[in-house]
Amino acid sequence: MTKTAISDAFGTVVRIGRRTTRYRQLLREGIKQGRRSHPGDAHVIMMLNLELNELAEHVGILLSEFRRNEMECALQAELNSIEAYPDAIKAVAMLRERGVALGISSNLAKPYGAAVEQLFPSMNTHAFSFENGAAKPDPRIYQALLERLDPRSGRTARTDAPEVWIVGDLARCDRDGARARALVTPTVLNQARRCSPLS
Repeated sequence: MTKTAISDAFGTVVRIGRRTTRYRQLLREGIKQGRRSHPGDAHVIMMLNLELNELAEHVGILLSEFRRNEMECALQAELNSIEAYPDAIKAVAMLRERGVALGISSNLAKPYGAAVEQLFPSMNTHAFSFENGAAKPDPRIYQALLERLDPRSGRTARTDAPEVWIVGDLARCDRDGARARALVTPTVLNQARRCSPLS
């Protein structure tokens, strides 16, 4: 029986070395301009397939060319500081050697997706919130990943994959969403503090 392991990204297999909190600062820029903040702003940011400047325009926040360049440079510095946990690299290699199909499922804004992919090019597939318009614990994000992943033949997988391990750092997102998708799976939660790019 082929097994599948789906991992969260930040706080589980990757970490940010230098935080610049550009998205939080973008929202503060909006407040200065009279835009009211909303509790779900961070959630919305992670579900839109938009770059930072496109997002600002989408939500009606005006940025001068200087301010936009400043924010984009700071964001790039943060992206460049993202690194994989050493034990995660070893774990991925070990699972690959044992024939386990691997995927990453994570809630993140668009610029972070490429950074995560570059650190783990051997993953079979991924499902990021900004690509799917759904964020964990919404079970649709797991549905999207499993439909892309067939550990047996490379074709679209059945969504009732026989054995799936979920590895993450937050029970609500990394366990409950998968259970809602009716994945009867063992779930492993590590003890790392959750580390969202938008926090």
